[in-house]
Amino acid sequence: MEITKPLPPQDADFEALKAGLTEYNESFTGAVHREKVSSFVKNDSGFIVGGILGEINWNWMHIQGLWVDESIRKNGWGAKLLSEMEEYALSKNTSNIRLETTAFQALGFYIKAGYSVFGELPNMPKGYTSYFLQKQLSR
Repeated sequence: MEITKPLPPQDADFEALKAGLTEYNESFTGAVHREKVSSFVKNDSGFIVGGILGEINWNWMHIQGLWVDESIRKNGWGAKLLSEMEEYALSKNTSNIRLETTAFQALGFYIKAGYSVFGELPNMPKGYTSYFLQKQLSR
């Protein structure tokens, strides 16, 4: 037996780790629906000028990122992307969403959209606070 030095993982090694974790976790939870999902804003030329990335796991949607290009910011595209993802989550019988944002990003935007802060990490990154938010969706 040996422990390897911390290095970027090979794809097969990372997949072996994920498979082991999944097998262990599902021994308690049963099979879990997992799904990566995204939605994009594209301009007339087909270029991506905004988007949202998420993943459903354990009946929660985790918003992993939302970005809107500066040129179209303040036109409601972020709210439309977030709403689109929330509707998709509901269509998959997922009514809980979680995400994180940083002090210089979009805390006010998410609070305005009905998300509430449940945790904070100071100095994440250094000099800033990261916020963890959640929202319970309803029809």
